[in-house]
Amino acid sequence: MENTTKKASVKRRKKKNTAAAVAIQSIKVLFTFLLSLFLIIVITGCIFVTVLTIYVLNFADTNDTIALDKAVSATSSVSKFLCDNPDYDPEDPESDAYILYYAVTNHARRAQWVDLSDVPTYTQDAFIAAEDERFMEHDGVDFKRTFGAIVYTLLGRTQGGSTITMQTIKNITGEDDRTGAKGIERKIKEIFRAINVEKTYTKDDILQSYLNIIGLGDGWQDIVGVQAAANYYFGKDITQLDIAESASIAAITNNPVYYNPINNLEHNQERAHWILGKMLEIGAITDGEYEYAMNEELVITGDPDFRSREDTDENIADSEGMTSWFMDEAIDEAVTRIAVDRGITEEEARTDLYNGGYIVHTSCDLDMQKKIEKEMTDKTNFQSWNLPEDELQSTFICIDLQGNVKAIVGKRDEKTEWDEFDIATDGTRPPGSCIKPIASYGPALEQDLITYSSIIKDEPIEILDENGEKMKWPVNYSETGSSSMWSYNNYFVWQMLARSINTAPAQLINKMTPAYSYNFLKEKLDITTLVDTDINYSAVTVGGMTYGTHLKELVGAYMIFGNGGKKYEVTFVDRITTVNGDTIYEKSDGYKQAISESTAYVMNKMMQRVVNESYGTGRYARLSNTVIAAKTGTSSEWKDLSFVAVSPDYVSGVWVGYDEQKQIPTTQYQNIGAIWKNIFGDIAETEKHHDFTAPATVVEARYCTKTGLIAGDRCTSTEVGYYKQTNIPETCTGNHY
Repeated sequence: MENTTKKASVKRRKKKNTAAAVAIQSIKVLFTFLLSLFLIIVITGCIFVTVLTIYVLNFADTNDTIALDKAVSATSSVSKFLCDNPDYDPEDPESDAYILYYAVTNHARRAQWVDLSDVPTYTQDAFIAAEDERFMEHDGVDFKRTFGAIVYTLLGRTQGGSTITMQTIKNITGEDDRTGAKGIERKIKEIFRAINVEKTYTKDDILQSYLNIIGLGDGWQDIVGVQAAANYYFGKDITQLDIAESASIAAITNNPVYYNPINNLEHNQERAHWILGKMLEIGAITDGEYEYAMNEELVITGDPDFRSREDTDENIADSEGMTSWFMDEAIDEAVTRIAVDRGITEEEARTDLYNGGYIVHTSCDLDMQKKIEKEMTDKTNFQSWNLPEDELQSTFICIDLQGNVKAIVGKRDEKTEWDEFDIATDGTRPPGSCIKPIASYGPALEQDLITYSSIIKDEPIEILDENGEKMKWPVNYSETGSSSMWSYNNYFVWQMLARSINTAPAQLINKMTPAYSYNFLKEKLDITTLVDTDINYSAVTVGGMTYGTHLKELVGAYMIFGNGGKKYEVTFVDRITTVNGDTIYEKSDGYKQAISESTAYVMNKMMQRVVNESYGTGRYARLSNTVIAAKTGTSSEWKDLSFVAVSPDYVSGVWVGYDEQKQIPTTQYQNIGAIWKNIFGDIAETEKHHDFTAPATVVEARYCTKTGLIAGDRCTSTEVGYYKQTNIPETCTGNHY
C-alpha cells in the first residue's frame, strides 16, 4: 500500500514536472515569436524608413531655391512696350527718355503690384491668421500641419498643410498636384524649396510676394493680389482697407468661388468672422477692434469695369488697338525671350506676357516707323502712272548697324489684323543678285582672291546639268529681263558688281566652292532658310535658292559692309524687365566678325559704284547728301525685285512682287532703286552721318585702268582704288598711252 502511494506520488510529480516543462517551452516559443515579430517590425521599419528616405531625397534638392521675382505675371495687369522718346531732353528733368508705344493686357485678369509697406499691418495679419498663424516662427515648414496633409493625401483626401511660404512657391511654379504619388512628390519638393527660400529671403520678402500673387477672383474676374482685390471688391486702394474688409478678402483664399463676397457674402462672412477671432486670439487686434469689425456691414462694389491705376495711365487705352507691323514682331520676340528665361513654352509665355507685369524696351524709331507706314501705302511711290488695278506687294525693313530693327512694314496695304503675315520676317523670296556681295564678292575679297581693281573676263564656267552633261553657265540678264550671252570682255571687279554681270561671281564661287559660300552664309551671316539642296552654283551665285531668304535676314547680312565686318543678332527688343525692376533679358553687344574691317570697307566702296555709276543697276537710288552702298536683285522670270542699301547709320531693304509669284510688268512700276528712295530717301538724307569712315587698314591708291595694278610712273590712265593693307596689287611697270 505504501509502495503504491509512493508510486502515485512520483507519477504526480512527473506529471507536474512535465506540465512545467511544457509551460516553459510554450513561453520560450512565445518569446521567440514575439522577438522575431519585433525584429521583423524593426527591420521592416528600417527598410521603410530607408526607402522613404531614398524616395524623399529623389525629389529633394538642397539647392533648389525658387526666385520670388519669377512671379512677375502677378505684378501688373498690363505689359508695356516702350520706345525711345524722339523729344527727350537729357537736361530737362521732366523729359522722359522712353514713351509708351503699345500695351497688352488680359481684360479678364486684374493685378497690380504693391509694396508690403503699403499694406496695412492688420491686412497682413488677417492673411497670416487665416493661412499660417505660425508664419513668423517657422522656417518655411509647419511640420505638424504638413505631415497631417501628407497622411490625408495618402488617403486620397486633401487638407491644407501648406505654409504661406509653400503657397507662394506653389503659385510661382504652378505645380498643384493634390492626390496620390504626384501629390506627395509636390509636397516633398515644396518642403525643401520652402526651407531654401526662407534661407534666401526675409519674411517680409516672402509675405510681400504672397500678397501680390494670391488668387482672389470671383469666378468671373481673375483678381490677383490684395491691391487688385481692394480695388475690385471695395473700390479702394489697399491703404484704405479697414480690419473687416481685410478679413473679408483673406476669407476668399480658402475657396474663391465659395467664399466670394459678391456671390456668397454669407459664406464669406462666416469665414471672415472666424479669421477675426483668430486675429484676436493671436493678439493681432484688440477686443474693441474685434467687436467693431464683427458688427461692420460691408459695402461690396464688385465693379466689373474695374481697371487698376496702372491700367489707366495716359495713352494706355489708345495703345491697345491694332498692332503695328513692328509691334507684331516685338511681341513675338518678347514671348520667345520670356519662354527661355522662365523655362516654359511659348504659348505659356504669351499668356504670361498678356497677364501683365513686363516692361519691354523695343528698338523702334517711332517717327521712322510712322513715316515708312505712310510711304508704303502711297501708290505713287511704286507706280509709273496711276494704275486702276494694283496688286503688287512690297515689304520694307530698316536696321541699324548693330542689328536693332528701327522700322518694318510687312505689306503695302493698311494693316487690319493682329499678328498679320509679314513677308519680311515670315515669307521667303529669291534674293536674286542681292546674294552676290555676301556669297561671292565679300568672301572672295576676304580670301584675297580679288582686289578692288582685279580684272575678270565675262565668260562662263562649265558645270554639270541635271543629266550629268557639261554646260556653260550662267547667262547674263539685261535690266529689262532679256537674257544675253557673254561678251568675253574684261571688266574690273567693281564694274562686274555695278553691272550685275553673273559670270564674275560664278568664277569666284568656282574657286571657293559652293559649299564654302553656303557655310559662310549660314554660319557667319545667320541665313536660316538655307537647306542642303542649296549647296549648288545657282543658289549661292544668283540666289536661286530652294526657299529663298527672309528680307530681314538678307538685310541683316548686309550690316557687315557698314560696321567693319561685324554680324550682330537682328532684334526688335533691347531689354525686358518686370515692373518691380528685375531684368530678365538684355541684348548682348556680342557679334561675329564675319569679315575683316578692311574687307568690309573695300566692299562698301565697290557697292557705292552700283549706285553712283551711270550704268549701275542701283543708280535710281542715288542721294544728294548721303553716301549709299547697295545692290539690286532680280529673281528668274522677273518675279521678284529686291534692293538692299547700306548708309552710314542704317541698312535697309525693300522687296516687291506678288503674293502668287508671277512676272512683274516693270514698265508699269518704278525701278526698284527708285522705290527704295521714295520710301527711305528723306530719312537717309537726314541721317546723323553722311559718309563712311575708312579704317587705317585700308589704303587708297590709284590703279592703272589697263592692268588693274597700282599705277606706275608710266601709266597715263588711272583711277582711285581701295585696297586692304595685306593685299595691295603690284605696281604696274608697263607703258600705257
